[in-house]
Amino acid sequence: MPKRKSSTALAQATPLPDLAPLQAPAVDDGPPAPKRPARGSRSSGRKASMNPEKNANVVDAPEAFRASPDADTKDERMDLGKMFTKEKDDSVPSLVDNGDSDTPLSELSDIETLAKATAPPPKVAKASKKGGKKEPAKATLDEKPAAPAKAKKVDAKEPQFLDPEADGEEEADEEEIKAALSRPPPVNSDVLPLPWKGRLGYACLNTYLRFSNPPVFSSRTCRIASILENRHPLSNPNEPPHATKNRPDKEQPASIRRGQEFVEQLCLANVRDIPKMLRWNDRYGIKFMRLSSEMFPFASHPEYGYKLAPFASEALAEVGKVAAELGHRLTTHPGQFTQLGSPRKPVIDNALRDLDYHAEMLSLLKLPPQQDRDAVMILHLGGVFGDKEATLARFRENYAKLPQGVKDRLVLENDDVSWCVHELLPLCEELNIPFVLDYHHHNIIFDSSQIREGTRDIIDLYPRILATWKRKNITPKMHYSEPTPEAITGRQRRKHNPRVATLPPCPKDMDLMIEAKDKEQAVFELMRTFKLPGFDTFNDMLPHIRKDDNKPVKPPPKKKTPKKKTKKQLEEEEDADSAASEHEPAPQAVIEEDEVGMGGPDGRVYWPPGQEHWLRPVKKVVKPKENKKAPPGKELDDQGRIVTAAMKRKRVKEEEEAINAAQKEGEEMAKKVEAEVDEEIKGEETEEPAKGKRKGKSQKTKENSAGVKPTSGGKKKAVKDVKQEPQEPQKPAAAPPPLGRRQSTRGKKVEYAEED
Repeated sequence: MPKRKSSTALAQATPLPDLAPLQAPAVDDGPPAPKRPARGSRSSGRKASMNPEKNANVVDAPEAFRASPDADTKDERMDLGKMFTKEKDDSVPSLVDNGDSDTPLSELSDIETLAKATAPPPKVAKASKKGGKKEPAKATLDEKPAAPAKAKKVDAKEPQFLDPEADGEEEADEEEIKAALSRPPPVNSDVLPLPWKGRLGYACLNTYLRFSNPPVFSSRTCRIASILENRHPLSNPNEPPHATKNRPDKEQPASIRRGQEFVEQLCLANVRDIPKMLRWNDRYGIKFMRLSSEMFPFASHPEYGYKLAPFASEALAEVGKVAAELGHRLTTHPGQFTQLGSPRKPVIDNALRDLDYHAEMLSLLKLPPQQDRDAVMILHLGGVFGDKEATLARFRENYAKLPQGVKDRLVLENDDVSWCVHELLPLCEELNIPFVLDYHHHNIIFDSSQIREGTRDIIDLYPRILATWKRKNITPKMHYSEPTPEAITGRQRRKHNPRVATLPPCPKDMDLMIEAKDKEQAVFELMRTFKLPGFDTFNDMLPHIRKDDNKPVKPPPKKKTPKKKTKKQLEEEEDADSAASEHEPAPQAVIEEDEVGMGGPDGRVYWPPGQEHWLRPVKKVVKPKENKKAPPGKELDDQGRIVTAAMKRKRVKEEEEAINAAQKEGEEMAKKVEAEVDEEIKGEETEEPAKGKRKGKSQKTKENSAGVKPTSGGKKKAVKDVKQEPQEPQKPAAAPPPLGRRQSTRGKKVEYAEED
């Protein structure tokens, strides 16, 4: 599945205590922004596709494809080096200079300044076109000399926030492997929570709906560069956006309101797909789902943040209405960067904004009282920062500052890096915070002095864990996942297996979140294995085939007809068309919009482990055509096509060109040979000048006596004549042999060719 990198690092800006809804800029030299549509409705002027396959500005949020947001890819907020560094990092430019700004998004009249700030550093040297020497790069007025890199202090005891979901195997040294192999085996319980009466759930994304046509998912996001680009009006405001034909015109003035409307379109597209996901889940017996934190891109950003009301109020209320009707539970899980125990104030401010955003999103669902209480926000305590007691004290202090609406929804979960059950459970009991038990994390980080690895000993803590939920009248929930089979060390075991093989020994009525990469398919696997309620509602899907999509029907290509036809030909064509229409298959029935992507009447929505490619259409493979027999009087080429008169003319022309090229090459070769002979003759003349003079004199006397006038260049002319009429070269007469020897028949060698 597709992944993307973080589009930009967060600016170290002064936090905004209260983010009001965005206001239109007071001054804008450009054309007025279009009138804002009614709540919950789409903008009619600039409708664009929200499909990432068709719109380059829309991308898949990486969080949704993960099994869990635990130990997310580290960004600026999780940089442990900055936790202990007071100096500002010059390598992370501020997105805007908000020193005089009093709004969440200060007006960016200096878009060029932002582009320069986020642009890569200039090259030190470049190669010249004329020579191979390097020339120093020319500095501009806006560029400043780069500051020397400052050494960052990192606590050696602080755990590294590695990505457990990264592709490939996590490397480990020999000592780490030896320590992992020497650990005692886990002690697991043999209890199975059967018959099952609880709710199984998955996180954020439905794999079957994500690859339906059109795709249904709630984690569309964008890059900040796309927001800035869409602040400019389209080249043609009367037409929808297009990747090449109708893009934003950057020469026209930018407006924050226009860029925010682009983000709101993404948000509303995400929210409007959730009711479909809930109805899909309900059809197949799934009544528990985690909402994606990426549903509202950059909602808690220090510069690009915004409130969800009023533009998303109506759409979120519709989601809550469907969830209440079906009796589904909805929760959220802010990412690993949201920490209330950090020693850095910017990290705390970011965490407070993020928690406010999640609380507002859940509140706008307008759920019934019990479902509203069950809509919790799961949080990790975060890093240790060298001192666990000091971190716990900071968490207590910051938790006391939270609004009551956030406190009512906040729950804590044990992690697989720093904090175990025995450290967090007393804190939850002290602050009246429900505790979420994650079995996978518990098997990696646990207090070996009080408990053993596995699911057996943790059962003794169930009464205390469940009591933290009952005190606030919230339905308990737990998390379950399994490591990959090849994992050995603790770091390797953090990676989640795509599916799970069993159920944990939890209470039978527990709400159990299955954190696995295969999402709803992992839930289906448990249903089939243990015959849980809903196991008979779905079937295996056909590879690469879906019968619940409305595929566009392509009209048959029109046949090219000659200009003039006889009456008999027209009658024959009419008869052929009528016969073909009788044998045509019936047109495919149009599937109603509510049934698109729902699996069809047979419920073919399950794909076996490792067969995720079944979700996509099969790739077309162009096979070479077989050899065909030519019709009578026709000729076929190498590709089996009938050779036409034009093709024959082309072939004759190519043959003529080849012959002409060969002749030209022969002439050039003959000239080259002639030049070589001339050079050889001149060389002989320079080697024996005296001999040449004597021979020239005797030759002249001989020619005069014969009555032939000698001509200049006679030797060259003789060579040319010999070339033009090739014949056997004369053998020079041999000297008379001495007596007693056999006379040779070879001719004597001549020094030059004689003229005719």
